[in-house]
Amino acid sequence: MKRVLMAALVLSICSCNEVVKPEVANDNEVTESNIIVHEEYSGVEPSKPEETELYEPKVAVVTPGKNGSAPSDAIVLFEGTSLDAWIHVQDSTAANWNLNDDGSMMVKDKSGNIQTKQNFGDVQLHLEWSSPAEVQRDGQNRANSGVFLNGMYEVQILDNNDNPTYVNGQVGSIYKQHIPLAMASVAAGEWNTYDIIYRSPEFNEAGDKIKSGTMTVMHNGILVQDDVALKGTTPYIGWPKNPTHGKGPLMLQDHQDNSRVSYRNIWVREL
Repeated sequence: MKRVLMAALVLSICSCNEVVKPEVANDNEVTESNIIVHEEYSGVEPSKPEETELYEPKVAVVTPGKNGSAPSDAIVLFEGTSLDAWIHVQDSTAANWNLNDDGSMMVKDKSGNIQTKQNFGDVQLHLEWSSPAEVQRDGQNRANSGVFLNGMYEVQILDNNDNPTYVNGQVGSIYKQHIPLAMASVAAGEWNTYDIIYRSPEFNEAGDKIKSGTMTVMHNGILVQDDVALKGTTPYIGWPKNPTHGKGPLMLQDHQDNSRVSYRNIWVREL
């Protein structure tokens, strides 16, 4: 029995990448479960390099944007001159947030949240945002906004420079769910970037969630959310909920407190 326990201990610590849980069948045998096997690498191993070289399918060519501009296959949602891609959430009227002279838009205080006319599922999202250079108030009332994937999963936007708050609600958090790995903001008044990979949850025919959605977030090029599982919606009060849904809009928040957050250069690539 001592030999079995020692083998189990070795199995649990020998791999840096995966933990394999041993199953003790009897006093003389240890078997391993959850072993990953790639069937395409079974059988006789190739002896020539060309036997493992693929030429199909052809990879799509995408021309990268410059200085954060949209790549060639992106859907541009805000380019600096028009809010035509957006409507107000509460009544579906045309979005009337403020267009700034520098090609950005700013939240119009107490006008309400805006969302895209188009619905999306899995996406790569790029947006840039800034808090006002003139600092007003503190905590959750300083340059508070947010971007909601599928209209219900919020990545927090907030000026946290010398402004502590609850860490699962600070800048870069998945609101009230996932604390960011780092606080990567630039100075108040400068432009931040968010690059977000969102994968939608899956539901069965009965409407039950069978696979959680995920998000990866880069804040100014720094990884702050690493393929985290979405536990549900991101409410201010209460537990996350998991309503059945398909594709949905992207939404930007009016925090109703004159937070004066500005946005520019918003685009998505459907995945």
